[in-house]
Amino acid sequence: MSFHPTSKMDCAGLLPLRQFFFLPLAAKALAMRVLCLFSLLLLHLPLRAAEWFPLEAQVDGRSASYRPLMQASKPWRICALLPHGMDRYWWGVAWGLHEEARRQGVQLGVYEAGGYQYPDMQRAQLTRCIQLAADAYVVAAINTQGLCDEIALLHRDGVPVIDLVNRIDCPGISARSQVDFADMAKAALAYIQRHSGGRAVRVGWLPGPQDAGWVADAERGLQAALKGGSVTLVSGGYGPVDRSTQAVLVRQLLAREPELDYILGNAEAAAFAAQLVRSGGSRYRAQVVSLYATERILESIRDGGILAAPTDSPVIQARVAIDLAVRALEGKQSPVRVSPLIEVIDQANLKRFDFGRLMPPSGHWMIRQELPE
Repeated sequence: MSFHPTSKMDCAGLLPLRQFFFLPLAAKALAMRVLCLFSLLLLHLPLRAAEWFPLEAQVDGRSASYRPLMQASKPWRICALLPHGMDRYWWGVAWGLHEEARRQGVQLGVYEAGGYQYPDMQRAQLTRCIQLAADAYVVAAINTQGLCDEIALLHRDGVPVIDLVNRIDCPGISARSQVDFADMAKAALAYIQRHSGGRAVRVGWLPGPQDAGWVADAERGLQAALKGGSVTLVSGGYGPVDRSTQAVLVRQLLAREPELDYILGNAEAAAFAAQLVRSGGSRYRAQVVSLYATERILESIRDGGILAAPTDSPVIQARVAIDLAVRALEGKQSPVRVSPLIEVIDQANLKRFDFGRLMPPSGHWMIRQELPE
């Protein structure tokens, strides 16, 4: 099974190979057309609401079963700001936002800034949504305090702002749909410690962009987990989570530290490190763990290139964020923070994992759309 989304479909593969082989040519062509049509119809059927709730989660610090509203009372206009759309993690976030907005009957604009190196673009996109008079905002911020002035003005005017995934350190946040990346990092490190049998190991660390809240949280979690342990953390440096930047950092780290036991990093760093270690033969001995899961990471876990990755269920976080925005707009009872439970994925449990928590269906890519005026 491949986890790469595709807009094409091998419809012949839906028939048993032996039966397909002995069909007459005309029957083969007809079967292919029917199967393709049926498959595409299945692909575009709406996802049932029951597929994601009730959600077992941490709700305001307590284990609880979370249920969203069944439908908004009116077609509220919600603006969602994401840091980028370059990897499948954010494709999943955009998909979750879009699907929950559709389920609840609200209008949605989805904007991505192009990368963590473009905070000014995210600020301009927020300004654009303010000009469009959005009713509420869902923000996965590039950095923790870059939008504080705008959020303060929105708060003054009673406009809800939901913090999604990345952590915002600004007054005026209405609610948060967020998993603490300190806990994600702790889960990843605990896996390394179990895998190593508790022996002393050296772990290369490639977190991502230095100013991002989730990176600061991950490092906070690692520092707490490292106290009194047998793990030595070796920094590989910071950088945007695009493949080219992370590839340079991985190469530089392994050039300096070829004897590392493990590499722990963001998804782009982990995916590239797994390829480099495998192609290097006996040159490197490092084994790779990703800080979070994406489709590419799951594929590498399946193939044995990456040991494991915790997931924060980004599709579900996005769905919850839309619900929190609607609750705030309608004055409904609402928690301050909702966090889906962290699950560590490895080869042992990969087949049992619900991929709908992490990624859009096959054939769906990054969603970008203007907020309707």
